[in-house]
Amino acid sequence: MHPRPSRRPIIRLFGAILLLATTGSTARAEKLPLVPDVEFQPLSAQARRITEALGMLGEPLSKEDAAKLDKALDSTGGADAIRDIQRVLDARCLIGIEINPESRVKAVQGPAAARLLQSGWSVFLVKVNNQAGVTAPLAAESPNAVPVFRVSTGRPDPKPSVKPAQVVQRWLDLAMFNDRPLKKELSGLALEYRIIQLYSRDAGRREAKISFNVGQGTQDLGFRSDVDILFQCEPAVNVVLGVRDEDGTPTTAAFIFRDKMGRVYPSPGRRLAPDFFFHPQIYRKNGESVLLPPGQYEVEVTRGPEYLVARRPITVPSTRLHRENFLLRRWINMAKMGWYSGDHHVHAAGCMHYESPTEGVKPEDMWRHIVGEDLDVGCVLSWGPCWYAQKQFFEGKIHSLSTPEYLMRYDVEVSGFPSSHTGHLCLLRLKEDDYPGTTRIEEWPSWDLPVLQWGKRQGGVVGFSHSGWGLKIAGDKLPTDEVPPFDGIGANEYIVDVVHDAVDFISSVDTPAPWELNIWYHTLNCGYRAKLSGETDFPCIYGERVGLGRVYVKLEEGQLDFDKWCEGIKQGHSYVTDGKSHLIDFRVDNLAPGESGSELMKLSRAGNVKVTAQVAAHLDAEPSAEARAIRSRPLDQKPYWDLERARIDDTRKVPVEVIVNGYPVAKTEITADGTIQGVSFDVPIKKSSWVALRIYPSSHTNPVFVLVDGKPVRASKKSAEWCIKSVDQCWSQKEKKIRPAEKAAARKAYDVARDAYRRILSESEGD
Repeated sequence: MHPRPSRRPIIRLFGAILLLATTGSTARAEKLPLVPDVEFQPLSAQARRITEALGMLGEPLSKEDAAKLDKALDSTGGADAIRDIQRVLDARCLIGIEINPESRVKAVQGPAAARLLQSGWSVFLVKVNNQAGVTAPLAAESPNAVPVFRVSTGRPDPKPSVKPAQVVQRWLDLAMFNDRPLKKELSGLALEYRIIQLYSRDAGRREAKISFNVGQGTQDLGFRSDVDILFQCEPAVNVVLGVRDEDGTPTTAAFIFRDKMGRVYPSPGRRLAPDFFFHPQIYRKNGESVLLPPGQYEVEVTRGPEYLVARRPITVPSTRLHRENFLLRRWINMAKMGWYSGDHHVHAAGCMHYESPTEGVKPEDMWRHIVGEDLDVGCVLSWGPCWYAQKQFFEGKIHSLSTPEYLMRYDVEVSGFPSSHTGHLCLLRLKEDDYPGTTRIEEWPSWDLPVLQWGKRQGGVVGFSHSGWGLKIAGDKLPTDEVPPFDGIGANEYIVDVVHDAVDFISSVDTPAPWELNIWYHTLNCGYRAKLSGETDFPCIYGERVGLGRVYVKLEEGQLDFDKWCEGIKQGHSYVTDGKSHLIDFRVDNLAPGESGSELMKLSRAGNVKVTAQVAAHLDAEPSAEARAIRSRPLDQKPYWDLERARIDDTRKVPVEVIVNGYPVAKTEITADGTIQGVSFDVPIKKSSWVALRIYPSSHTNPVFVLVDGKPVRASKKSAEWCIKSVDQCWSQKEKKIRPAEKAAARKAYDVARDAYRRILSESEGD
């Protein structure tokens, strides 16, 4: 036997090999140096955890290597066992790491073949010679990996741009595996092994620079903490997807592919439009494909909230081409009943989107998502971020991609404009998207009323977006006497603009329900008739998918038409929902809100009215842990509107309430099993009132106004008082940001609103 070499020459050899990394060589190292003077027991324990983790990740040792390792691990130790452990595990090492006594990190390529699989994760070992006894986590980075963007609720700051050349270079995803049975931090032992996972977006030869550190300032000088590796990325399997609706027609659906570790494919971080990197799902139409490495997957497929979610396992074989067929199932089909869904607050740029290289995504990308969520109407709104790039798609008409079944139109959200502090505006059905006399955003008015009036003059349907922001109230009571701060970007100046007949709707579903509904209820009690609409504010408030907040509009002819659909929002022949419950054909004595342009029902004297509707909702028979968690959250935590919040205990029942002047006056329960069920109520009307139906907080109709003895709705002195105080509060917050040249006109408009509410107060009856 040869005498055991001393530690110093071995360390020098390790360093010599590491030095090769500074030359830019990508050649594979034949061997990593053995690390002597290692205690057997902790090394053997760590080796067992590594092999267990490799098995969990679907990359177990071969039977031959496992036998060799078991023999070494089951021995009493000694130099031979320590050597044999290293020889088995070193063969799986892509990289060797040395942390010198000064905690400087050096890296060199190891003997493992640098082969990756397109659209799949590959698992390698990293050998760590920890001469400093460091116990910090070992971190890996690469300029070839796209950084992860963190997005908060509401409106995040713009993210760094990604240039076209960077998209080509950023083909890699990487992660150190630090979950059990491993530990997050290094052990401090002289030798241990870690696991690195690498994902390739592409096929072919690709080079990546991978850098390591154990904390700020631990990188070695001369770029020796970097290792440049040329990978051969083998092509994935082209899996063709057959996608058909329940009637057999080809369609588009949302797919989520997960492996047995729960990892999502294709890797979100490497996606390019039309697949969005902030989604687990991808959208594919019949006959399109997805690239997947061979293996077993759990597939989840659906198509918006009117569909059931289907889950099933698939096996992708080692072949060039494979096909899987999927048949979708609905629980309800609203379009067949003449009710057409829409989300009028969708963005193609800013927030969670890429801002470059295309300054957002293109109409073709947004179209796929709209159709994939079975959204009959999708309004893509250009706004402050990327305004000048996205406004090129505005045409003043529906987009050419539209079909008889699905419509897409580009319009405007006034957000990031001088008036934004008074509330963001949703401007639909515009003929012109530039405010008169302006060429830049900065030239637009600094308060909302002129913008709303301009939108209406050109035939637009206009209202407020994400209405609850700035209208926070302490509790869940509706309506409440508490005056909100009016310090946000929701329906703040609505309190003034509704008096000037400048507001067609306020939006709901994408902010807390009590905040949105409180101001609407109070103004309805004063006799104003702005309508309620539904939106998502994708991907700013909700990035999960378009259409999480929806408005359903009844079109009497039963044919989708954008102008008539917008008119239905304006007239209130609609209801809002999270898509999980539906309030169909709500009527008061056979009068539907906004039907044929009418919303007024006249009674000669006080009496009863009959409230009827067809109602449907869908919940799983048993609430999941996630469903229970949603129900337990306060209403100011997302999801703000969700049918699970209405579930009665652990049953499948939900309450349906009749609302008169803001208060529930009658209630029944239905079983949320997806069937359409009739409800009927006899409701006493003692004075001129408004009547609506809701499943709170999941869906809400627009009101029918019942006038008794010809008198206008003056339902509440408290509401009139609340509105007067709210005008004052709004002015105190907004006045300072209105331009001096516009302040006199704004002050006059606020004064008109105060006078109107004072007059209404004098005409109102007691509560």
